[in-house]
Amino acid sequence: MRIRPLLVLIGASAALSACTTSSPRPVPVAATPAQTGVEGSWSDPNGIISTFQAGTFTTRTTDSNQLLASGTYVNTSPSLVEINMTSLVRKTQSKVNCALVTQSQLNCTSDAGSQFTLTRRM
Repeated sequence: MRIRPLLVLIGASAALSACTTSSPRPVPVAATPAQTGVEGSWSDPNGIISTFQAGTFTTRTTDSNQLLASGTYVNTSPSLVEINMTSLVRKTQSKVNCALVTQSQLNCTSDAGSQFTLTRRM
């Protein structure tokens, strides 16, 4: 009648050995999500840097990091944004409407009718 305890030991050993593995499982690596919307840094052809962050808009020079304009923005749709800003250089307020043409290009028109394009900085 020693067979029964032997079978119990073999079964327990098999169950315990199933809990361990000889090699670790690979950990999945999360891909960097593609940026959506206007959040982040953008530049114009003159090298001026505009930043959209949590409803706040700023524009700075690249050489001295001098603040040129600041304000707020709202997304009026997934591809349209409205900026209300104050130029610290001209001491004027203006409204700018921008369309997100691609994830890396933002076409903008000021309330005075001037148009410009911003390119996303990586």
